[in-house]
Amino acid sequence: MIPISYKGEITIPIAVLSGWVQDLLGGTLPAIMTVIIVLTFIGTLLIKTVRPEILNRNHFLKALFDVPAIWLFARLLGAIFAIMALFKLGPEAIWSSNTGGLLLNDLLPILFAVFLFAGLFLPLLLDFGLLELFGTLMTKVMRPIFKLPGRSSIDCLTSWLGDGTIGVLLTSKQYEEGYYTKREAVVIGTTFSVVSITFSLVVISQVHLAHMFVPFYLTVTGAGVIAAIILPRIPPLSTKQDTYFTEQNTDYSEEDIPEGYTPFSWGMAQAVEKAAGNKSIKDFLMAGVRNILDMWMGVAPIVMALGTLALIVAEYTPVFQWLGMPFIPLLGLMQVPEAKAASETLIVGFADMFLPSVIGADIASPMTRFIVAAVSVTQLIYMSEVGGLLLGSKIPVSFWELFIIFLQRTIITLPIIVLVAHMLF
Repeated sequence: MIPISYKGEITIPIAVLSGWVQDLLGGTLPAIMTVIIVLTFIGTLLIKTVRPEILNRNHFLKALFDVPAIWLFARLLGAIFAIMALFKLGPEAIWSSNTGGLLLNDLLPILFAVFLFAGLFLPLLLDFGLLELFGTLMTKVMRPIFKLPGRSSIDCLTSWLGDGTIGVLLTSKQYEEGYYTKREAVVIGTTFSVVSITFSLVVISQVHLAHMFVPFYLTVTGAGVIAAIILPRIPPLSTKQDTYFTEQNTDYSEEDIPEGYTPFSWGMAQAVEKAAGNKSIKDFLMAGVRNILDMWMGVAPIVMALGTLALIVAEYTPVFQWLGMPFIPLLGLMQVPEAKAASETLIVGFADMFLPSVIGADIASPMTRFIVAAVSVTQLIYMSEVGGLLLGSKIPVSFWELFIIFLQRTIITLPIIVLVAHMLF
C-alpha cells in the first residue's frame, strides 16, 4: 500500500506486480479466466448434485461451491458468456468488444493479476496489527463523521491508492471475520470503494481535459466525502442491521481504551497481540492461497455474468437513455450546456464506469465533459466491476439496493460538481 513512483506515476507495489503478470501472461489470460469460470460452475454443479466427498469434507471448498441457486445460475451464465466471448460464438451482442469481449479481454485479466497479489498479501494487512493500530487512532474521526469503525480508514486508503476492488475484498474479509456489522460492511463497500488516482487520470484524459486533473480530482474527492457523510444516514444504508456475519470478535476494542493507555499505546498493544498470533509461514501462504481462490472463483463468474448483461443493455437498448431523461430538466435548470447529451451519460455509468466518458468525449462543451467525467467517478458503483464484486462477496447487498445507492450518489454529487464546474469554466 506504500505509494511509490513508477514510470513517472504514483502507484502501489501490488499494481506494479499485477502489471508484470499481465505483461508476462499476455494473451493467455482470457483463456485462463475462462477455465477458472468454467471450473467454478462445474464445482458448484457437482456439490449441488452428486455431492462428492472431497468437496463436502473440506470446509473451504464447501463454502466456495455450495452457493444459493441464484448464484448457481449466475455462474452458469458467466461460464456460457466466457466461452462465447473467448471463441466468438453465437450472437455478436454477447461477445463484442463493447460487451462480453470487453470484460473477458480487458477487465478480467486485470482482476486475475490484482487478485493474485491482493489475495496473497491480504493477510499482511489483516493479521499483523495494522488495522488494530489505525482502528484505535482513527475511530474518533470515522465514527462521528461516517458512522464507521476507525479500521475502515485502511479500506478507504487501500481503494484510494490502489483500486476499489482491493477495498471491497478487504471489507468483505473483515465482515466475514466479525469486525464489521452488516451495515458497516455495506456502507464501506458502496461509499468508499473509490477508483484509484491512476484510473481517475484515465477518465479525465478520455474527455480531453487531462490538464485539469488537479481541480478534477479535488472536486471528485470533495463530492465523494459529502456523499459519504449523507448516505449512511438515509435508507437503504441506514436500515441495514448492526448485526455480525459471525460471532463478534470480543477480544478486540478500538473505542474502549483502558485506563493508563493513550489511543496510540492501546492501538499498539492490540497490534502487537494480533501480530504475535502469526508464527507460521505455511499458515500465511495457505491463507493467501485461499483468498486468491475465493476471489477468482467467487467473483469472476459474477462479474462476467452481470457485467455482460449490463453492457448489452447499455450498448444495444435505449434503456439507459430513457432512465437519463428525467435529468434533462434538472441539468437545464443548473445551466449545463448540451443537457440532453449529458443526461444520456448519467445512468449508463451503472453498467460500466468508463462508458460515460467514452460517450461524453464527443460533447463540444468542456464544462459538460468535466461534469460527465466527475459524476462517473463519484457514482462509484458499476456492475462491470465494483457492483459485481459486491454481489459476488458475502457483503449483504442486493442488485436493486446497489441501483438505488447509485442514483442517490448521482443526485447528491451532481449539484456539487456542477457548482464547481461553473466556477472553473
